[in-house]
Amino acid sequence: MDASADLLINALISGLLLGGFYAAVSVGVAISFGMLDIVNIAHPAVILLGSYVAFIGNTVFGIDPILATVITLPVFYLLGMVAYQVYYVAFERRDDQSLRGLSFFFGILFIAEVGLILSFGVDYRSVQAWYVSGNLNLGIIELPWRLLVPFLLGMAMVVGLQLYLSRTFIGRAIQAVAQDQQALRLMAANPTKIKRIAFGLSFATAALGGAALIIIQPVEPSIGREYIGRVFAICVLGGLGSFPGMMIAAVTLGIVENLTATFFGPSWAPAVAFGVLLVTLAVRPSGILGR
Repeated sequence: MDASADLLINALISGLLLGGFYAAVSVGVAISFGMLDIVNIAHPAVILLGSYVAFIGNTVFGIDPILATVITLPVFYLLGMVAYQVYYVAFERRDDQSLRGLSFFFGILFIAEVGLILSFGVDYRSVQAWYVSGNLNLGIIELPWRLLVPFLLGMAMVVGLQLYLSRTFIGRAIQAVAQDQQALRLMAANPTKIKRIAFGLSFATAALGGAALIIIQPVEPSIGREYIGRVFAICVLGGLGSFPGMMIAAVTLGIVENLTATFFGPSWAPAVAFGVLLVTLAVRPSGILGR
């Protein structure tokens, strides 16, 4: 097999793995925006907080970066519940969640970024683990561990949450809360409580996505801005409220970006990826698996 074919195959595989990482950082938006209709612009800040928790656990305590974030997931879950409660009391209950609610999440994003700069400076931070470097070689195919592990993490998150949402009462209530709150009340479910739980899950999954991020690349406090457009684009492209659609969209975006970066240069990758987004939405406005 010639070198160009090898390059193409490895670019496709790396794009697939990158898509799994994109799914990991987009799961939280699929919950908050796709299911609750809440535009949580602060989502990338929560991702970065998860990255820095992984960094602290790894460098200070010598814990595996993913395990360090998993240990703190209950804290992120509670933070998400508190954030939604403040949002509900200040904006949603008054039916004032459009512009002012958006400003609320912008404020959280700004405060988190400034707090990280004051605490850690603007230097890039990274973690040490056996899977941060090296490849898994399968013949002509090379699977970088730093992409394979986040891919597996993203797949586990998507499958686990899909099972939870489809097979539990609270999960089904989360899927229904943005569609018919009166029906939920008739089923003895409090829509505000359900949204609070869902927002907690959104924060927790975002933090886990942050652990995947710092495995793939070093992070600094402003790097989260690069993912604001991307995670919302993946959510919209896959279809609001559809986890399988979000996964397909993430993988599609990852493959398109990686192929473009490999053969035409990294500077073209975002433009081509978002071009695919626009074309897809023009053909199917509801997204790939949107209803």
